[in-house]
Amino acid sequence: MRSTEGQTATQEKQQTQLKASPKKESAKFEEVLKNYEAVIGIETHVQLSTHTKAFCSCPYNYGAQPNTSICPICMGLPGALPVLNSKVIEYGVKVGLALNCKLSLSSKFDRKQYFYPDLPKGYQISQFDIPIASGGYLDVDLPLEFGGGHRKFGITRVHMEEDAGKLLHTGNGSFSQVDLNRAGVPLLEIVSEPDMRTGIEAAEYAAELQRLVRYLGVSNGNMQEGSLRCDVNISIRPIGQLEFGTKVEIKNLNSFSSVSRAIDFEISRQVLLHSQGQANQIVQETRLWEEGAQKTVTMRKKEGLSDYRYFPEPDLPGVTLSEEYINGIRDSLPELPEMKRRRYEKLGLSMQDVLFLANDINVAAFFDATIGTGADVKLAANWIMGDIAAYMKNEKLSINDIKLTPKELGELIASIKGGTISGKIGKEILFELLAKGGTVEGLIKEKDLVQIVDPAEIEKIVDKVLAANPKQLEQYRGGKTKLQGFFAGQIMKETKGKANPGLLNKILVEKLNAKS
Repeated sequence: MRSTEGQTATQEKQQTQLKASPKKESAKFEEVLKNYEAVIGIETHVQLSTHTKAFCSCPYNYGAQPNTSICPICMGLPGALPVLNSKVIEYGVKVGLALNCKLSLSSKFDRKQYFYPDLPKGYQISQFDIPIASGGYLDVDLPLEFGGGHRKFGITRVHMEEDAGKLLHTGNGSFSQVDLNRAGVPLLEIVSEPDMRTGIEAAEYAAELQRLVRYLGVSNGNMQEGSLRCDVNISIRPIGQLEFGTKVEIKNLNSFSSVSRAIDFEISRQVLLHSQGQANQIVQETRLWEEGAQKTVTMRKKEGLSDYRYFPEPDLPGVTLSEEYINGIRDSLPELPEMKRRRYEKLGLSMQDVLFLANDINVAAFFDATIGTGADVKLAANWIMGDIAAYMKNEKLSINDIKLTPKELGELIASIKGGTISGKIGKEILFELLAKGGTVEGLIKEKDLVQIVDPAEIEKIVDKVLAANPKQLEQYRGGKTKLQGFFAGQIMKETKGKANPGLLNKILVEKLNAKS
């Protein structure tokens, strides 16, 4: 798939930032873009939701006061020895299996030499040549607004490692402070194959990874907290060329939209240099995405493997997994996003419905519980995606915060479908249930909302309304047939919205058109 076809208005704007040129030049640049293909891979760091850190018993709580969750081990003090948290292994295996990887029955930890102020030991405990999982793939469904379709992106490896601390810079930049709360927090680094070709594909890959780790319960995946961090590697090459171009890494991407926009900008930047004969100015480096300026800027020249000077971690034993242990975890895996989407499709839901419902594990669980009551699948989807989603958005609530239960939503749908109440009354009951809770049956009785389905009773009310409005009746019979809506409204008012709409309209039309 060519990354340069159908470029968006966003990219045109970025190109203008790169080189102010008249529309004619911009059109020429669009043509130049079509001659190049982007090659994109992503390294994703997932912070694991374990109770304690990777190699010590310190907890990690996002937003805690600086340096309140530290000990000699995560501070890297001399003589302090790491002890591996077994949950890190369990979560690593879970993610490896979910990503269709081959697991290493024997792996080990390695030391990766880093010399940064926020890494107290002067090295990071990571995995190098034998990661816990490798050679997998991730299935992604692209949203309809981006053309739809199904993509499969390769996973090179999944390895375990620890996080560094955090530097807190002062406003005037005269000094920095170090917060080591995050030092030693367990991470999984998931490295993709360079299979993506557009910013949209990369953003959707990252979003699917977030869904996956949330479904598995191994991470909250919150990008704003740094629980899921994406570093994008991007190069370009002329269409048809097999050899990769010079790879540039982009850091500081804290949302899926910034992943997409940063990639689109970087494609434009590199193509512009190529087209101007300055391809040698594309160097292997790390760049930052500046959200305000909507551009990438140089951060540092990229280190190579030799700079890291890996060697086996002498203070930790190797990791040995048994087939029995792996099978136990495999059997405990939940239904994953991809499997859920395929199941929803088989239920007859549209791709738009499927992508919405499967996006959030809690929404999916609510939907599954609702149809588990026997509720109509399409009606349940419509209520959740429509009025319930709108209510949650307005009230800034999650589906776990609302008072409505799946059982009562199922009861509400059954009451409307069975004719006990009308759709209009159903909406009134829904908002009462969302805000205050209660039961459908209880509210129907309490507010006397049972739909009037007795033809004789409705006929009496129709006669009463027609008798009370002789002028309008005369006008209707004189040709102003739009007055039918007026009479229907008066009858609904008289019955407090309880008259069955279908029956009401049938009897009303018969009476209106009867010869006087």
